[in-house]
Amino acid sequence: MSQSTPHPALRRLPLIVILIVAVAGAFYLRDYLTFQALADNREALLGFRDANYVLTVLAFIAAYVVIVAFSLPGATIATLTGGFLFATFPGALFNVIGATLGAIIIFQAARWGLGEKLAAKMEASDGLVKRIKDGIDANQWEMLFLIRLVPAVPFFVANLVPALVGVPLSRFAITTFLGIIPGGVVYTSVGAGLGEVFARGETPNLGIIFEPAILLPILGLCALAALPIVIKALRGKKGL
Repeated sequence: MSQSTPHPALRRLPLIVILIVAVAGAFYLRDYLTFQALADNREALLGFRDANYVLTVLAFIAAYVVIVAFSLPGATIATLTGGFLFATFPGALFNVIGATLGAIIIFQAARWGLGEKLAAKMEASDGLVKRIKDGIDANQWEMLFLIRLVPAVPFFVANLVPALVGVPLSRFAITTFLGIIPGGVVYTSVGAGLGEVFARGETPNLGIIFEPAILLPILGLCALAALPIVIKALRGKKGL
């Protein structure tokens, strides 16, 4: 007995819900998920954490998952909050877990609604489209790490593109978790120092990731991720 195939509209429903919530969140939450809101509520947050540490950890990770899964504004503020509440470690771990779980949700929604069908069409095509698909398939690990490590690639884009080209879930999850660690640690460490920033009445330096001492090591990791792609390309040319 064959299983019935869900209607295309039903398969797209999770992605449609995400898009609707994302648009609504951009309008209604942009004034709440801000650095100023964190500053205004810092004492209450610290008090709640001290009284309910485990509950605070679980609630924080759940909130981070929702922010990422629905592409809501405030992901950077959430990362800073993780450092502010839990220090660089384990704050960075909580941030990375929340971001990875949220990324998996939107990846699955996009793949279920669009990705599987699009990937099948690309696989069945010929010419340039097929060559692009084959090139991505031949370097999936490297490409996935690159889009996570390069600071210029928006997180939302890095969640959607793999879903549209047929990347396996396990590969996506592993590269997301590991690939966002460098940037996650940097911003979590900024959040860990927010107590002093609040005391001075200042705002944190969110451009720190582009400073040479931070950016150059990350670019070095990008070069390592890209090296296998370059080697394969050079070997391919020699074989011609």
